[in-house]
Amino acid sequence: MEKINPMTANITQENIEKLIELFPYIATETVDADGNVHSDIDLDALRELIGTGAEGQRERYQFTWPGKRAAKEEARRIIDKTMRPERERSDNWYDSQNLYIEGDNLDALKILRSTYAGRIRLIYIDPPCTGSA
Repeated sequence: MEKINPMTANITQENIEKLIELFPYIATETVDADGNVHSDIDLDALRELIGTGAEGQRERYQFTWPGKRAAKEEARRIIDKTMRPERERSDNWYDSQNLYIEGDNLDALKILRSTYAGRIRLIYIDPPCTGSA
């Protein structure tokens, strides 16, 4: 039986590695609070590569709210959860190409990313009931 890794991908580190693959000269190393060395991006080198870009205030449409930065950080946070199928609650378990998931939306999406990336056509997220009608 194949053992499942319960840790989700480190999206931030994946993005760093992709940038370094494209532009090796922006690579640097940093040391975290525990003394571990990690690959990182030299932002000054990246700015030199791409120029000033669109810094400061710029006119554009945005979807923003208080706490958006914290929400993005939460989306990148690694989790150590797995999904477990409930065959008795599923309809036509062995022949269906559909998957019903009940649980925390963000955690489920993080887990699906590593297992089903490129194979999902639609995700319908039913918002939780607030209790008022």
